[in-house]
Formats: sequence, structure tokens, C-alpha cells
Amino acid sequence: MSARERDRGLKAVARVREVRDRDSLIGLRQAGAEHAARQRDAELVRETIREHAAAAQAGEHAMSQFAAQRHVLLALEEAARRADQDVQTAAHLKAAAHVHWQRDRARLRAVQHLLELRADAWDAETARSVARELDDIGGRLWLRTRSWSR
Repeated sequence: MSARERDRGLKAVARVREVRDRDSLIGLRQAGAEHAARQRDAELVRETIREHAAAAQAGEHAMSQFAAQRHVLLALEEAARRADQDVQTAAHLKAAAHVHWQRDRARLRAVQHLLELRADAWDAETARSVARELDDIGGRLWLRTRSWSR
């Protein structure tokens, strides 16, 4: 059996595992980017709330302005709540993507390790075969020299 044909099936499994590992890593990166974006969005909403709250406390306003400011702050508070929920959801997705990538990475490494073990076994078998052949050659040479010396 040629070196190319050895472990053809296991090498195919390794290629599939490599693709899955790469896909999982891409998913993890996308989840991380999404989480960071949701955090930025939530921080923008909180900053807007702080600005509106500071503007409301800055001076004397008419009752209609006060009611409008209060309405805006209540709407912003709801937006902040939704943004925080989005951050939590993105964090859960990021954690799940990380677990998925770790699992795929472990599976890939297991297949790679198995391929290494099989390659070592093939190398050992080749070394034994060469040693047998050399021993046979040495034995024949010894017999020839012994028969010539008589």
C-alpha cells in the first residue's frame, strides 16, 4: 500500500474537521463582533440618557417641557433595557460559539493525533521491515564468506 493510500479515510475526516474548526472560529469571531456592537449600542443609549437627564436638570422649564423631557427619558429607559437584553443575548451567543469552537477544535486535534499515531506505526513497521531485510542480507553474506573460507 502506497503512502498516499494509507489512511485515506482518516485524512478525509481530518479535512472535514478542519473545515468545521475554521467555520466555528469564523462563527466565534462574528459572535464576538456582534457582542461588541451591542455593547456599543447600549453605551450610546446610556450616554443619550445622561445627556437628556443633564439637560433636564440644567434649568427652569415650563411644565410642557418637563412632561416632554419625562416622556423622552422614559422612552430612552425602555431602549436602554432592550439594549441591555441585546447585550446579554449576544454574550450568550458568543459563549455558545466559543463552546462550539472548542468542541470542534478538540475533535480536530483528536483526528490529527490519531493520524500521527498511525504514521508512527507505519514508520515503525517500515523500520522493522528494513531491519529484517538487512538481517537477511547480512546472514547471506555471512554464509557466503563462511563457505568461501572453507
